[in-house]
Amino acid sequence: MNHRAFLLSILMAPLLHAENSAVLGKIGEIEVRTTDLRETLAGLDSSQRAQLVKEPAALAQYVRALLVQQLVLKLALEKKWDEDPAVISKIVRARETAISESFLEAASTPDSSYPSEDELKATYETNKSKLQIPRSFLLAQIFISAPGDADGTAQATAKSKVDDISKKLAGKGADFSGIARKSSEEPTSAAEGGKIGWLTEAQIQPEIRAKIPKLSLGSVSEPIRLADGWHILKVLDIREARTPALDEIRDNLVTQLRKERAALKRQEFLKDLLEKNPLAINEIELMKLP
Repeated sequence: MNHRAFLLSILMAPLLHAENSAVLGKIGEIEVRTTDLRETLAGLDSSQRAQLVKEPAALAQYVRALLVQQLVLKLALEKKWDEDPAVISKIVRARETAISESFLEAASTPDSSYPSEDELKATYETNKSKLQIPRSFLLAQIFISAPGDADGTAQATAKSKVDDISKKLAGKGADFSGIARKSSEEPTSAAEGGKIGWLTEAQIQPEIRAKIPKLSLGSVSEPIRLADGWHILKVLDIREARTPALDEIRDNLVTQLRKERAALKRQEFLKDLLEKNPLAINEIELMKLP
């Protein structure tokens, strides 16, 4: 099969899949099906693949990119772009790169038994002090916008809203979540009753972090003025700093160890290859190039 027929076969592949392969996206007559996506994802490295699978929005964007790529490819082939000598050269280089990188990846892949349980435990014990999860807080907020460059009227209006909210929160049986839904001007957290999620101390702005130690579980802060406006915070939960158990981080630790072992095996493979096949560069001729 010549290179043009090969490219055409790739382009037409989405149209030839079994009927039970669900259509994930379509642009004109071009489709991306479940099998197409699986095949494409298989060509990515494990970290890229894991990230896409974990994030539905990123996966959807990836499918959009595939559809656009297929459409551009269709137009290019119609114009016989693949017959341009410069494009042919790029295709050859891309093929060579893909083959050599795939071969290197296979040569560098650690044995399936690595790391052993003993190696995993040893690594965990050695790095325990670096694995500590910092103290963190589950926070909710009520936010009233009042940028520093807003005029006096806007500032006064914002302050009036904050005062009114503070009075409501001071009332007996005040519902922070309900007030946040109605009054907070940050829509994402407002929809969740003000909840903004878990934050470590390092992730919290200094002006707010200074107030947090003074707040007990379930307590509500006084209004805090920041550059973007007023923030009223509630501490929903607190997690003290701790070292996670091995089982909590086992998968991540295995992934990291295998990644490090693969990098080491790659270096060793290339070192051995170059020792058996000495490399020489003609520096004089190289310098003559424009």
